[in-house]
Amino acid sequence: MSGALKAAWGLTAFVVLAGVVLWATTGRAVFAVFIVLGVLTAVGAVVTGRAEARDTQRKKDLQ
Repeated sequence: MSGALKAAWGLTAFVVLAGVVLWATTGRAVFAVFIVLGVLTAVGAVVTGRAEARDTQRKKDLQ
């Protein structure tokens, strides 16, 4: 797993956690946007991880 992918997962966890905590403490549903953005970031990290794994496999196949 590359550094960028690790950072994406860290950002995902932070954004979702911040959204949940802020929504729970303030009661304002606007913080649900944080959760949605965190999920979108997670989807991007999964897609990136798949592409990275595919590229690694192709390089091994060429050797």
